[in-house]
Amino acid sequence: MATFKGQKIPICYASCSIGHDENHTLPKKLKAIAAAGFDAIELSMPDILTYGRQIPESGAEIDPKDYATLRSVGQRIGELCKKEGLKILILQPFANFEGWPKGSKEREDAWERAKGWMSIMEATGTDMMQIGSSDAEGISSNFDDLAAELAELADIFAEKGFRIAYENWCWATHAPTWKDVWEIVKRANRPNLGLCLDTFQSAGGEWGSPVTKSGLIEDVDKDELDRKWKSSCEELSKTVPPGKIFFLQISDAYKMDPPLPDKPDESGLRPRGQWSHDYRPVPYDGGYLPVEDFTKAVLGTGFRGWLSVEVFDGKGPEKYGDDLQPYAKQACSSLQKLLDQAGAED
Repeated sequence: MATFKGQKIPICYASCSIGHDENHTLPKKLKAIAAAGFDAIELSMPDILTYGRQIPESGAEIDPKDYATLRSVGQRIGELCKKEGLKILILQPFANFEGWPKGSKEREDAWERAKGWMSIMEATGTDMMQIGSSDAEGISSNFDDLAAELAELADIFAEKGFRIAYENWCWATHAPTWKDVWEIVKRANRPNLGLCLDTFQSAGGEWGSPVTKSGLIEDVDKDELDRKWKSSCEELSKTVPPGKIFFLQISDAYKMDPPLPDKPDESGLRPRGQWSHDYRPVPYDGGYLPVEDFTKAVLGTGFRGWLSVEVFDGKGPEKYGDDLQPYAKQACSSLQKLLDQAGAED
């Protein structure tokens, strides 16, 4: 638990965020997360696949669509989490679901994956799945189409008491901002469909940039950029009901030196996606984004739900070594500092 103005706030850690080394096994991660004081984890599909290779029942590469095996691995992970006193808050990250043309192979694949992930959720004991706003080409730009797709999936999830947290990925094709995904969620109008907000995704999409020397968006001057950012945060705090925020993810970002090329990489991933995947430390650990502004805005809605540390820090091993405990403790203390700063009077 953390505290905000004397109130207890449940805290979560994304399991994929601690360590890239194969020696950093899931059981070790869970022990470090629990010892640091976290209440839950975000369970990632990469961690399920990695852990599945390390246990005798599997012991080999697992097909991401081998849902029978993934359910078995997921059940084992659920038992590990219970042993450590951790809840599995969510299964993530589900990508490129919404907006495919009806009858397309891509849409068929998206629905097959969604139903397969539902079965894994049942096995692990979680009731929520995160969907990131699609970064695929060839999808509809019509928010009504995107909302209708999510509403249809939400109705299926509702039959099992499951929820969907829809997150803006700042490199998404049509919905890169919190305001975009909030508009889609409003149009879908389902009680079990809400928002996953993220300090990196919003601050890194609306204020920061990995492709400029300044680390800022440079198509407007700095004063105007700051004004627009503050206005966005204020609008969020005044317009989004706290009950529609299912959880808040927290991380910062390194200023890129040299800047990333302003084009997709060989895999087709856009620059902000590349930035997201390996250059996101915990707050107060080398980053520069205005994450306090966004955290304060979310808390300003009245939200007092789950806060989750989701970092992807390629510099983590050189800063913290092979011991996962200091990394997890730093994440917890950084989160509490962020809450203290967000709660301080202006």
